[in-house]
Amino acid sequence: MFHKRNQPFKAMNKKTLLGISYVSAWIIIWGTIGSLIDFYFLQNTYLPGSLGQLLTFMITAIISSIVAIYLFPIINKKIIS
Repeated sequence: MFHKRNQPFKAMNKKTLLGISYVSAWIIIWGTIGSLIDFYFLQNTYLPGSLGQLLTFMITAIISSIVAIYLFPIINKKIIS
């Protein structure tokens, strides 16, 4: 994916930028929430690398994905429109 001399760079449109930003933000939100929950359980319930830790991040990822998918049309409509 190198730039060819006779083809100018295409600017990223607003819709693409919104999509990339939205996914990036949700990854940060999911990671933060998962880590905060994980921190509590690491202190009290399970050991690092255990099944419990894997399940914590999987469950928070599923919930985060559902919320992100639900909210995207609302946010997209407000920003793009």
